Amino acid sequence: MANKPLRLEKLANLSLILVPEGSDVADDRIAELVKPGDLVITADIPLADRVVAKKAFAMNPRGKLYTEHNIKDRLAMRNLLNELRDNGMMTGGPAEFSKKDRQAFANQLDSFLIRQLKLENSTK
Repeated sequence: MANKPLRLEKLANLSLILVPEGSDVADDRIAELVKPGDLVITADIPLADRVVAKKAFAMNPRGKLYTEHNIKDRLAMRNLLNELRDNGMMTGGPAEFSKKDRQAFANQLDSFLIRQLKLENSTK
């Protein structure tokens, strides 16, 4: 999802959806299209909350899987940290993305996909 054309390799399971520019327009479209069981990769916790509310899954690029059991706590923490930053009581953001983060994401994605395949096969 993007608000400007991107160059993408042509793959059978990959498509690009262009949305108009604007605050949260892409997030709104993702939330509209997501279906139960889908996986959305996002660092945006409010979007993750909307995804989880639709019985889908959200994972951040560092490998944290958001579920109905943890998303409200994550959203509350995000809002608190934003308020502290807005009031100058805290500066900065998350640490730089590292090799460890990339590996954590790959591991979590692999585990998630294996769990989903097992669930799918057990219902057949």
